[in-house]
Amino acid sequence: MTNLLSIITFLPIVAAGILALFLRGDDAASQKNAKWLALIATSATFLISLFLLAGFDPANTGFQFVEDHAWIMGLRYKMGVDGISVLFVMLTTFLMPITILSCWDVKVRVKEYMIAFLVLEGLMIGVFTALDLILFYLFFEAGLIPMFLIIGIWGGANRIYASFKFFLYTFIGSVLMLVAMIAMARTAGTTDIVELLAFDFPSETFGLMGMTVVGGMQTLLFLAFFASFAVKMPMWPVHTWLPDAHVQAPTAGSVVLAAVLLKMGGYGFLRFSLPMFPVASDLMQPFVLWLSAIAIVYTSLVALAQSDMKKLIAYSSVAHMGYVTMGIFAANQQGLDGAIFQMLSHGFISGALFLCVGVIYDRMHTREIDAYGGLVNRMPVYALVFMFFTMANVGLPGTSGFVGEFLTLMGAFHANTWVALVAATGVILSAGYALWLYRRVTMGALIKESLRTITDMTPRERWIFAPLIAMTLLLGVYPRLVTDITGPSVQALLVNFHDALPIEAATGELAAATASH
Repeated sequence: MTNLLSIITFLPIVAAGILALFLRGDDAASQKNAKWLALIATSATFLISLFLLAGFDPANTGFQFVEDHAWIMGLRYKMGVDGISVLFVMLTTFLMPITILSCWDVKVRVKEYMIAFLVLEGLMIGVFTALDLILFYLFFEAGLIPMFLIIGIWGGANRIYASFKFFLYTFIGSVLMLVAMIAMARTAGTTDIVELLAFDFPSETFGLMGMTVVGGMQTLLFLAFFASFAVKMPMWPVHTWLPDAHVQAPTAGSVVLAAVLLKMGGYGFLRFSLPMFPVASDLMQPFVLWLSAIAIVYTSLVALAQSDMKKLIAYSSVAHMGYVTMGIFAANQQGLDGAIFQMLSHGFISGALFLCVGVIYDRMHTREIDAYGGLVNRMPVYALVFMFFTMANVGLPGTSGFVGEFLTLMGAFHANTWVALVAATGVILSAGYALWLYRRVTMGALIKESLRTITDMTPRERWIFAPLIAMTLLLGVYPRLVTDITGPSVQALLVNFHDALPIEAATGELAAATASH
């Protein structure tokens, strides 16, 4: 199909435009029409994206479905996907219809709510398909706007503070990335990402303002991109915006934030940091590995101290993103395969956990853990679903959560045994906070009077969870669905990465990085 990526990217945005221009009024009928149009548009986008997956050739490590057109001021409108990015497109299109279904009970400014999510979907897909620096930056930054509005308009009592904190943290980090992009374009003479991947940025050590910059220009560019992607993931210690954003965001906003938006940081490391700045990435590897290990342990301990369910799951997300950065900067096949797998798996599991919180919040209007207890007596189906995703979040074998954590820990073990040892304690800690949460919410006697009339999940809510359960199980028992697609592109990235390193740094690393493929 010609221009398939553009169709997938802009179909939700076109639907948002139709909603904005042609749907009038805020009565019940108009609200229902807005929801149905959003659901149809997101479902159609997912169905069309299946053609993308069906036509994708994993053996081809280059970019496929490439669209390249003249744009403005000498810039190019260039899009394409490889084995690393295609599955993130699929994750986004898969989750958005589920997200729309989850906010079916919204009654305040419904049209605007649906428009925000439709625009957000198109911008998120654009991040994963853009093959031009400026185009990537526009999609990357523009995605802040609808999420800022979703939190700021439909969020909780402290939504204004949370939305501005989210916006300022992520925007300030991205300003440094823009400066780096301008420097890259001036040095390489192009903004084409494909050409930049093959360009050798200077890595000779030089002096700057009385300091010695080891790794030269690559180090400066790496740090500028790191400032943006570390905040986006987010990595410790620049993670503090995430718990506030999650607590104040509506349920659907938390789902998209955890399942897709956080993955843009990891995708950025894979697309830019490792392949474009290999010398700097190698120099910074110990720092990032230890930062990741500290994040896993620290945020897991913080999660144990939370009294708000959403905040606990938010800190859990930071810990799981620590496995991702650890796997990426292990710079070997197991690590990178595991990092990508973990991001995809986390998209399903974390999205489902926030939906689980949303189910009981819609009934009781509180997220305080102490307000619940004994829900299994009134909500057996809910208790079963919540238990499944709790176990998946812990990394129970047979679920996708196990595969991602296992592969990243294997990759980290080859790169730095002590980092892997520290990070492995996070597996125990995650079981502690996840099972503690589950026990206090669902188990025991139903002693609180306010819970005696609570009802179990509706058919709509069960249908929302069904595809998430299916994907978590499917990837858990057959992970090759992911690794067969990502593996060749990851291997090609690693070959280029190690070939670009100085001979003494690369000796022995390439064999270890690719031996497991």
